[in-house]
Amino acid sequence: MARPKKKRNISLFPTSSEFVATRCDNRNKVSLSIDEFEVIKLLDYENLSQEEAAYRMNVARTTVTSIYDKARKKLANFLIEGRRLVIQNGDEGVFKGNVLASIEIIASNKGELTIMRIAVPYENGEIFQHFGRTPAFKIYDVEDKKIVKSEILSCEGNGHAALGGWLTAHHVNAVICGGIGAGAIGVLSGANIKVFTGVIGKADQAIKNLIDGTLECGLSDNCDHHHEEHEHECECHHECHCHNK
Repeated sequence: MARPKKKRNISLFPTSSEFVATRCDNRNKVSLSIDEFEVIKLLDYENLSQEEAAYRMNVARTTVTSIYDKARKKLANFLIEGRRLVIQNGDEGVFKGNVLASIEIIASNKGELTIMRIAVPYENGEIFQHFGRTPAFKIYDVEDKKIVKSEILSCEGNGHAALGGWLTAHHVNAVICGGIGAGAIGVLSGANIKVFTGVIGKADQAIKNLIDGTLECGLSDNCDHHHEEHEHECECHHECHCHNK
């Protein structure tokens, strides 16, 4: 009996599902699956590493590599041979999209603190998409669902591991970010810092969305053991609104 296919996080479903060249053979279409579309978006549009894309999708890195190779071949056929390209959703129940996160998730873990400190990898007003390479963080102090203070702090020269200590030293309770590897998630979780992943766009808007309970973030099933470099079924069959052990 075949093993059930593991659910994969899909952060964006295409607004257009079919593309046709000016002169094409409609009888010979190219079918791109939704997870192939997602991998192209993460690697080529958001410029994430394969490890970061794997974490965003809740799959092994080798799975991302395999999906990416197939997707690039299909796109090449579409462009070179002028074939019709159709994006298909795939098997029902295989994919799950983003969920909405709210600031109450942080509040439930901060004890008696009255002010929550939320850090966002930052560059030119945007959420910097490579957590470990961010030149700075914008840190927001939030009290009673209001931003009472914000500041931009440089963190250049710190790697993934050092950033955990850097954020702890600045009393950060949570991080909103785009791409982030499993190792960095482990470091932040060990420091009791909640992590909201897969967020793009303006940093200020992301904080406002979190406060309003409308922050869209890509999630991964959370478990207390290390994932191997192959897909497996985790025994903790639950979904959560953040990554925190």
